[in-house]
Amino acid sequence: MGSPPAFAWAPGLHWGTMDTWERTREVANWLNLSTISGLLLAAGTGCNIEGGARGILYARNYTPVLPKAGAFTVGNVVFFRPSLGTPAQRPALLSHEETHATQYALCLGLPFIPLYFAAAGYSWLRTSDPASRNIFERAADLQAGGYRERPVRKLLPVVAAGLRRGLRLATATARTTKGTPA
Repeated sequence: MGSPPAFAWAPGLHWGTMDTWERTREVANWLNLSTISGLLLAAGTGCNIEGGARGILYARNYTPVLPKAGAFTVGNVVFFRPSLGTPAQRPALLSHEETHATQYALCLGLPFIPLYFAAAGYSWLRTSDPASRNIFERAADLQAGGYRERPVRKLLPVVAAGLRRGLRLATATARTTKGTPA
């Protein structure tokens, strides 16, 4: 198998137990700084870090309000809220979050975040739910992540309603500012 690179001292690098893709994903997420960003977030929020299987690190006891998910991933760091118990109690969720770690690697790290939010916006527009039509959540198995499939709604009525709200707001704003000095 060859010797590991010089930076194999980093937490989570378990060279003897991972296949080539898992190793590649882990190294990619270290190099693209997403795992480092995850560790900084974990340190800043007081999470306990534990090494997990296949190069995944667990940041346990995440308590800030956002994001609202019970678990989420930054690089190879999976964050868990205290209400979820131990990661070992949630194998389907771990698999789901591990897929997100792979998505970070494939998106070259932190560009995954705006891509994810764009996909969540599209999903919300189509289903009023940020996960149902989110390509990243669907690839990671919606149900394993604790999401339910929502029906797709017709796009034209949603856009029309948004335009009507925008016009009402613009008209109301114009009325209240009319006559006030600029």
